[in-house]
Order: sequence, then C-alpha cells, then structure tokens
Amino acid sequence: MNYKTSTKPRVLLVDDEPDLLHVLSLRLNVGGYDVEIAQSGAEALSKLPVFRPQVVITDLRMEGMDGMALFDAIARAYTGLPVIILTAHGNIPDAVAATRRGVFGFLTKPFNHRELQTQIDAAVQLGGGFPEESETETWSAGIITRSPEMQAVLAEAKLAARADASILIRGESGTGKELLAHAIHRASRRQREPFVAVNCSAIPENLIESELFGHRKGAFTGAASDHPGLFQAARGGTLFLDEIGDMPLSAQAKLLRALQERAVRPVGAVATIPVDVRVVSATHRDLDAAVREGRFREDLYYRLNVVTLSLPSLAERREDIPLLAAHFLAAAANRAPQEVKGFSPDAMARLVAYDWPGNVRQLHNVVERTIALTTTPLIPASQVEKALNEGPAEMPSLVETREQAEREYITRILTLTDGNVTAAAKLAKRNRTEFYKLLNRHHIDPALFKRA
Repeated sequence: MNYKTSTKPRVLLVDDEPDLLHVLSLRLNVGGYDVEIAQSGAEALSKLPVFRPQVVITDLRMEGMDGMALFDAIARAYTGLPVIILTAHGNIPDAVAATRRGVFGFLTKPFNHRELQTQIDAAVQLGGGFPEESETETWSAGIITRSPEMQAVLAEAKLAARADASILIRGESGTGKELLAHAIHRASRRQREPFVAVNCSAIPENLIESELFGHRKGAFTGAASDHPGLFQAARGGTLFLDEIGDMPLSAQAKLLRALQERAVRPVGAVATIPVDVRVVSATHRDLDAAVREGRFREDLYYRLNVVTLSLPSLAERREDIPLLAAHFLAAAANRAPQEVKGFSPDAMARLVAYDWPGNVRQLHNVVERTIALTTTPLIPASQVEKALNEGPAEMPSLVETREQAEREYITRILTLTDGNVTAAAKLAKRNRTEFYKLLNRHHIDPALFKRA
C-alpha cells in the first residue's frame, strides 16, 4: 500500500487479539477505510510516522503498553490525533476519565459497528496529528495546511519563486501573507540573502522615504549618522512590502522610480546607489478599486503585480482549523498554567463551524485565550464560546504584539550587523547565549542576513 497516495481515510487499528484484529480490519476495509494493524502499543508507535493515520482505534487492555498509555504517548508526540478506545471492561467512570484526558471516543465491547463508523468519520473530519506531505517541505514548513485551495497557492508560489518577477499577495488580514512571502524567499535563489519586511501602514509619511531609501548624516533634524535604508538592507535578498495599499501617493512615485532604475538615492545624497532586490508586496485592500479612484498609481500597480497570489480566508479552508488549533496549542503548552491536552470534540466542532473574520490570527488569539483560562486538561466548548464572544476578536494579544515587536527588532539589528551575532547581541545589550535563545524562539537564522 502506498500510504502517501491513498485517498481513503487512514485508520490504525491496535489490539493484541489477532482474531478480533482480523475481523475488525476486514469490516473497516469494506467500509471504505485504509486500515493498518498493530498487535501492541509499541508496534503502533513505530507505524505512526510511516502510516500517518487520521484516527487510531485501540483496545484498552493489552499486554505491555495498554490503551491509555498508548494514548498518552500519542498525545505527547502527535497533538490532536484522535484516539478511540475499545474495551470489554469499560464502565461509565472509565469513559468519563478517558474523555477528560482527551480521548476522542470510548466504546464498550460488544459495540455497534455503525456507531464505531460514525465516531471514525467524526474524528477524521476534525483532523489533527499529521500535516499533509506537501507541507513538510522545508521552504513552506511554517505554513500548516491540508487544504486543496491553499496547496494550489503554494504550488503556484513555488513556481513564481524561481523567477525574479515581483509578486503581489492578496488576502484578508490575518491570512498569513508574511508567512507566504517568507516561504517564497526560502524557495528562491536569494534564500541565503536577507529577508527584510516592512509594514507600509506603520511608517509615518514623513519618514517612509528615509526608511526605504536611507539618508545621509545631517539630511534633516535628528539625522545624526548615515542610515542605509531597507532597500540596501535587503540587498541581494527579498524586500517584503506589507500593506502596500496604505502607502501614500508621494512615496509611491519614489518607490516606482527605485524599481524602474534598480537604484535608490538616500535622502540628502546626490548620487544613486544600485540595489539588487526582489520585491514581494501584500495587501488586504482592493488595489483595482484604489487605482480607479486615484489612490494608487496604475504604473506602480503593474510593476508590483507581475504575479498575483490570492490567499483563501480561514473560512474557505476549514479542514485546516484542527491542524492549526493543535499547532497553536502545542506551541503554547509550556506557558499553560496546567497540562492542557487538547480540545473536547464539542469545542473543536465549534472552532470548525465558526466563520473567523480575523482568520488565522484570530484563531491563534482564541486558542491562547482558552489555554490561559481553562481549568481542565481538555478545553471545553464553553471556554471556546467565551473566547469567541470577547472582542474585538481580530485584535492581537499583548503577547502576540510583544513577540512581533521583538522579532522585528531582532531582524533590524541583524540587518545592521550583517548577521554578526556577537555584534547584534552587544547592540541588544544581551550576552550571546541569551541572544541565541531569542533567535531560536523566533526561528530566525542569522546566516540569512550575511552579505556575500
């Protein structure tokens, strides 16, 4: 069986009784499932990374590792992978205890096969545990998806990354435009050069020219030294212009000239400086309407919009919600007040059904809130409802805002020091060990900022 190409729901069946294992696997195969069997918990763990099941069904009482021990091992290694437990010794207290610990389903033998199939289908629908193969590629490793729409965007992005044409990423706020821009950079020939991101809406109009193109010492009040600007900081690499639709018209004209001439002139300078950068821009605004209304230059629009990539909203890729929720849960687990194992089935169903106007950013925020406020190992639906009703939902949390500012600060000083960690640590007034911890936490590779 080629596990990677099978389109059937994948079920790993674990039982130490060969006869029962054989009969149940035959029934599930006839029911349309791709079934792999294991006769012990240890064997099941060895098959998990190869078979990559969407649900695990295990007997409770087995020699060696029992069903609950297997569940605990799965919960640690594959967050969100649904586990259904079968037992001839079950009772109501067992079922309650198991579901509180995060077990998806609990059936007592002899069980109704239709009820088992209903539980399997519900578990497969919720997903979790394993991303699809396509998302394990290094260049797009930060983008978690099994959505066909999102995978189509990634395939197009990978092709576009090979050329040097400008790329415009469209998408609602919170859909991951910067993540995609960074992935494009990693898939391009410029991957070893700097990736520099700037939010055009966050720079005051009177400073945007200096930030982009640099300035000379004394060019204006407060210009105490030469400043290279972001185009020069990204030399050889990728310059990501986020929220390009918010750039003022005066700056648009100067940006167009820089792109046409492939050179910049710092404020206060006489000569231009050649720059070799690949520009990726992004916006949540309707640039076509902005062009018609005179708020965005048409010539700049066509210069930036050589290749267009449109990111789907989270509501258009609901199959990714369990994967993303499990990912955010695992990332925040070490900050939780107690050990949180996952979401209850009702809570996950509520997450999947919600429309997510703030997209992935909002989902991240909601997961953080539920983890901070839950008092049980399994996050209940009531906690999800409470987090969804608190607004404005799309407002980033204080932790998220602080992390973003810290990441931008580290990127800036690595750019200034050409990726020299010792110099960057001195600028940040941190020792090298502390600075390396910051780099690891934010997944920043200083080698990307070194100039050839």
